[in-house]
Amino acid sequence: MTAPHRPAPPGGPGTPDDRAAPLLVLRDLRVRLRTERGMVEALRGLDFTLGRGETLGLIGESGCGKSLTALALMGLLPEGAQTSGSMRFDGRELVGLPERDWCALRGDRIAMVFQEPMTALNPLHPIGRQIAEPLRLHRGLSASAARAEALRLLERVRLPQAARRLDAYPHQLSGGQRQRVVIAIALACRPELLVADEPTTALDVTLQREVLALLAELVAEDGMALLLISHDLGVMAQQVQRLLVMYGGQVVEDGPTAAVFRQRRHPYTRGLFAARPRLGLPRGTRLATIAGRVPELADLPAGCAFADRCPWAADACRAAMPALQPAAAGHAARCLRLDALPELPPPPQRAPADAAGGPVDGAPDGAAHG
Repeated sequence: MTAPHRPAPPGGPGTPDDRAAPLLVLRDLRVRLRTERGMVEALRGLDFTLGRGETLGLIGESGCGKSLTALALMGLLPEGAQTSGSMRFDGRELVGLPERDWCALRGDRIAMVFQEPMTALNPLHPIGRQIAEPLRLHRGLSASAARAEALRLLERVRLPQAARRLDAYPHQLSGGQRQRVVIAIALACRPELLVADEPTTALDVTLQREVLALLAELVAEDGMALLLISHDLGVMAQQVQRLLVMYGGQVVEDGPTAAVFRQRRHPYTRGLFAARPRLGLPRGTRLATIAGRVPELADLPAGCAFADRCPWAADACRAAMPALQPAAAGHAARCLRLDALPELPPPPQRAPADAAGGPVDGAPDGAAHG
């Protein structure tokens, strides 16, 4: 038995006008966290939209706000966090949503694949029961029907010997198998938005490719919107249509993935690309690094957060926060010095990525190994 489709309410998500509207709209989203040094602003005016069936990537160093964005979208922010701005899902405002309403939404219409499956899964329950839980909670399936659907989901994510492993515990599975279980749980109720936070970090390269190909296939089959979070340039080159580069709790570059890879209009984006490992370099070649350190949240400056690490920074960059500046059609960067950045050489042309990997057209050499 398969999980029943969610009926579209009259005039709701099933209507042509609603289907054309963005599924997710963030406007000036700000999140403040309580720390030993007082309240600090960890997300500072996040703006983006995501349509049904679209794929969007968030990339940046640890601490830039990627995972916090995912937690905000799931209603799982740390205790004491303060949220302002707007976060609308299918026209419904999520900022200030009561926890009871979050519980009805989370795992049903919005689902998440967490970074570390061993901590995302409950070690005390068999995996079949954990997959069945959202089906019983949100779909009202009986225990036997939910178990049958859990088996179908495990087969769909290609877990070997799925029927035998329904009663297995997480510790009895390998890392790649556990990640497939986490994906099965996320897909159980056929969500409209899937948030994947570093879904391949704990896996080896071969398993990374398998899991990413599986995610791409399932997202395409179900028509879900995908928000993919990673620090890996190669993953983004292969998996997403649009890319947001984050630094200091803000988006510093926003554009189609191929355009961001090709033009790299923000100095921070250029620093990330320069620091990536590349095949074919002479033995002993030192990787480029970005000077300085990411500032603590309590020490973020009034101006550009990257100014103290930027070789092109001017006094104006430190005086006030730059707005996103248009760099090309559909492509923008939060930088006052766009005209000062040197032109980049044209990249070698590549074939477009397929579901199993391969860089997008225009991706620079070595991006797939970043």
